[in-house]
Amino acid sequence: MTQTPTVQTPAPDRDPASDRTPAPEQARARWTVPAKHPMVTVLGSGDSLLRVIEKAFPAADIHVRGNEISASGSAVDVALIQRLFDEMMLVLRTGQPMTEDAVERSIAMLRASENGGADGPETPAEVLTQNILSSRGRTIRPKTLNQKRYVDAIDRHTIVFGIGPAGTGKTYLAMAKAVQALQAKQVNRIILTRPAVEAGERLGFLPGTLYEKIDPYLRPLYDALHDMLDPDSIPRLMAAGTIEVAPLAYMRGRAQPVFTKVLTPDGWRPIGELEVGDLVIGSNGEPTPVLGVYPQGEKDIYRLTAQDGASTLCCGDHLWTVRTASDRRRDRPWRVLETKEMIGNLRAAHARRYELPLLTTPVCFPAREVPMDAYALGLLLGDGCLTGRTTPGCATNGPELAAALETALPGVGVRHRGGVDYALNRVKAPGDVVTLENPVTRALRALDLLGTRSQTKFVPDEYLRNSADVRLALLQGLLDADGGPVVQADRTCRVQYSTTSILLRDDVIALVQSLGGVAYSRRRAAAGRMPGKARGREVHHREDSHVIDIRLPEGVEPFRLARKRERYLAAGGGGRPMRHIDSIEPAGREEAVCIQVAAADSLYVTEDYLLTHNTLNDAFIILDEAQNTSPAQMKMFLTRLGFESKIVITGDITQVDLPGGTKSGLRQVQDILEGVDDVHFSRLTSQDVVRHKLVGRIVDAYEQYDSDNGK
Repeated sequence: MTQTPTVQTPAPDRDPASDRTPAPEQARARWTVPAKHPMVTVLGSGDSLLRVIEKAFPAADIHVRGNEISASGSAVDVALIQRLFDEMMLVLRTGQPMTEDAVERSIAMLRASENGGADGPETPAEVLTQNILSSRGRTIRPKTLNQKRYVDAIDRHTIVFGIGPAGTGKTYLAMAKAVQALQAKQVNRIILTRPAVEAGERLGFLPGTLYEKIDPYLRPLYDALHDMLDPDSIPRLMAAGTIEVAPLAYMRGRAQPVFTKVLTPDGWRPIGELEVGDLVIGSNGEPTPVLGVYPQGEKDIYRLTAQDGASTLCCGDHLWTVRTASDRRRDRPWRVLETKEMIGNLRAAHARRYELPLLTTPVCFPAREVPMDAYALGLLLGDGCLTGRTTPGCATNGPELAAALETALPGVGVRHRGGVDYALNRVKAPGDVVTLENPVTRALRALDLLGTRSQTKFVPDEYLRNSADVRLALLQGLLDADGGPVVQADRTCRVQYSTTSILLRDDVIALVQSLGGVAYSRRRAAAGRMPGKARGREVHHREDSHVIDIRLPEGVEPFRLARKRERYLAAGGGGRPMRHIDSIEPAGREEAVCIQVAAADSLYVTEDYLLTHNTLNDAFIILDEAQNTSPAQMKMFLTRLGFESKIVITGDITQVDLPGGTKSGLRQVQDILEGVDDVHFSRLTSQDVVRHKLVGRIVDAYEQYDSDNGK
């Protein structure tokens, strides 16, 4: 815009002998609008923008001739008008049209700056041209100076409070920043939450399902989402957990050390190595995708141990699904507690208080080809001779097992040597040469089991990470060979297995746990034990024995051998396997990470087949209507902040719906966190109302009424 020098006429000095105030300084200025900008864009349709300016500066004369604008009046007015047109031209150069509302707000910003009310360098053009988000041909921008500073604060700070009356765009702008951050891949999730206490209602007394109960409270958040995203994409994003809308009570956070093992379809992997899209095992034994991986920095770590010896590491805020004996008797739902909430509260009348959930179905590993029948391998691991120095054999006093071996091993004949000894010979066909390898020897060699002895046997990974049928068949072979039912009066039957191999002990426990059962292990020392008898002579124990007590879920049969199976079933089966928390002990500080999985119950399998929760961290989190939080709820929400998360809290402290006598957490938090680093309070006023102009006047009227009545 071309400008001519401003001509000013000095005002006469004040006459000391009179009380007359001298006339203000007079000035005149002219501007030329470049031809590329039609005057209608500057003055508005029907000169509507010009009339707004003339109304705002009634003492000034503004004239338009062609593309030249001139103004005369007091020096202050002319300077403001000159700045106003400069700002308007800057906005128009971006291709954004000027509106009457934008002109009015620009004048207000310029006057505030002129009067020393603005404490920053922002200009109307900077405010009106700051694009946050564009969706379906509509661009979301701040409309006032305070709104711009609110938006800028969200970029600069981790926690931002937007406090102000209704209609100031607190939630809407925060939602726009959240969607912008998601689209720019700055965050992986958006979490929108509200305290469901408006009008003093309680969710439990409202009709319908949980989602039908909370829907009226969360509807404004859904509406804003539909303004900013393709409506067809919203259900997909919510189903994937990318966008979550939930009541405040469901906000949680959790983490485990980066080296903690998590079960995947391919075996155990450190949680710190997982990436979005990887599969982990959920509580139903099925694979579930990882939706987010969120580093948490260094945290205080605790070791949670169950009474069966299973244990894992987690932080104090980590969540566990648990229930008490009272919950089970009264058929109450499982509850979710933090690790630190349970510390010091693990016993009830000397009994363990908290029961942990178990797998509802066996883990679903992908089926794999194996070189030997699983049941036959279980029998050989229990009673077989696998040294490779002689023909493979087994020792059993049950002809039934010898027959089962012969059936399960094609090309192998079971020859009775005498007593309990059987040899596994290759069945020779006409024309075979003597040098052909025994099929059992070949399979054992392929599994790296050839040459193992009783104290070094193990279950090959091909069987441990195989289908549930394969794993169960292998376990049945082991139990038919070296296990048995233990019947006690007035108690359900447990299964006991013993081995001298530490590796085999751990593998049997893993098999049981992967099928949804529990296993308790204890060591029986060889030293001091009475020797056994074999063929009339004493046999001394040379190795410690590991005894495993097993309980399997209903429907999982531990035995195939008829005499053992009948005794097991006659005693009522194995009862219900249970796992309780035994201890929670500090375990130092470690770098931690949390994951989000798509499982409906939020559970995934961690070390020793323990089931634990995922996370709601590392997201753009918005707490709306925060004036209706209690101080305890506000503290809970703020302390859920995870690494690289961002929180925006909005509310109007003049519209508190909490029950009488309950203090608003939003009011209290201002006294607690004001001045804390990386926490910012943005306060908006009636001048920032962007709804109908009458809304701003209503807000002012209520503030005046409260002031007059001492409220």
